[in-house]
Amino acid sequence: MGQKAPLKLKEIWAIRTWLQLAERTRDLALFNLAIDSKLRGCDLVKLKVSDVAQGGRIGHRAIILQQKTQRPVQFEITEQTRITLTAWIDRAHLTFGQFLFPSRVTTSEHLSTRQYARIVESRVDSVGQDSVAYGTHTMRRTKATLIYQRTKNLRVVQLLLGHTKLGSTVRYLGIEVDDALEIAEQTEV
Repeated sequence: MGQKAPLKLKEIWAIRTWLQLAERTRDLALFNLAIDSKLRGCDLVKLKVSDVAQGGRIGHRAIILQQKTQRPVQFEITEQTRITLTAWIDRAHLTFGQFLFPSRVTTSEHLSTRQYARIVESRVDSVGQDSVAYGTHTMRRTKATLIYQRTKNLRVVQLLLGHTKLGSTVRYLGIEVDDALEIAEQTEV
């Protein structure tokens, strides 16, 4: 199948609107944080309240150690995401040391990556998209792709994703020779 597609802005807003109307507080907080953080699913589901909040308030930024690379990565938390996270934490009565997205199954402390995948699939289906084309990695790629499309700055995207090699970021974004030529054509000397 290849890489999963990133969401487009209209799809992001359609999913957010659906989640708000359905009053799915947890899923909206999860969705917004997944977009903002650009984290892999395994890192996202293991976040604790203490990773994003200090002194009872959600921070503007957070930093975590990535499971795959064992390297720190920092991410921003937008105002919209801070609002939804606060609502979720209040509604679920979560405390500082608890997982941000606890499992509803007693055998696991936090939401599983498989359940996270089901949530993403369900949300994509809810706005009429083919869920086969999207997955949990869609969430990681979405904001990174939007940032690259807006700025054409690979180094920024590399830093935000925590990639060690620029070549990895190029492959990750699916940048082709046509993209490079388009940028070159827009630069007059």
